Amino acid sequence: MSTIKTKNVQVGTDGTASNNFTIYVPGTPDGTVRIGNGDAGAVTDAVTINSSGNVTVSNDLSVTGNLSVTGNIPVQNTGPAFSAYMTNGSAGISTGAATFTKIILDTEEFDTASCFDSSTNYRFTPTVAGYYQINAAVTYAVPASTAGAGAVIYKNGSGLCWGTASGTSNMFPTAFLSSLIYLNGSTDYIELYIYNGTGATSSTSYGRNYCYMNGILVRAA
Repeated sequence: MSTIKTKNVQVGTDGTASNNFTIYVPGTPDGTVRIGNGDAGAVTDAVTINSSGNVTVSNDLSVTGNLSVTGNIPVQNTGPAFSAYMTNGSAGISTGAATFTKIILDTEEFDTASCFDSSTNYRFTPTVAGYYQINAAVTYAVPASTAGAGAVIYKNGSGLCWGTASGTSNMFPTAFLSSLIYLNGSTDYIELYIYNGTGATSSTSYGRNYCYMNGILVRAA
């Protein structure tokens, strides 16, 4: 029985290096074995296997047939996610009777891809096309004996989804809504409005707990 000690084993001798592949260890051994495209002297990593048997694939992994997994498969979602709320003054914003009023979401809790505008238009314009889970809430003051209002998600300037709530005088009901919305990753945007269904001017509450909108990419298109 013989032992072969070498850092590189090239398979293939095609004149085009990318048509060959090489099994190798890095110049400074670190307990990994690697498979890559190219000649032994210039390899582009494709697969890395460490001393614990963990496998890292540099690009897409295609499986034909069943995939059996023991343990967990962590999922990385690197698409846009945001959470914004209103801190626009101690009295919130005034809403006219039977009118739609945009909620001023002027404070960001997080905005992973810088897709939310919290200074001018108060809207979310994601840069990845796909299906987004959007959640929102609006808390408002009841100016009359009985009054209702609606939280409304606008897409591209038009009302798309509603959530309603009602209460009696001196109450602060909250309208909640949640919806899955497709956004094209370029021009589509969403905003949060309140519809004041009362016969009098009302006002919204403010702060993270009362007037907010958040969302995350669930599935890319």
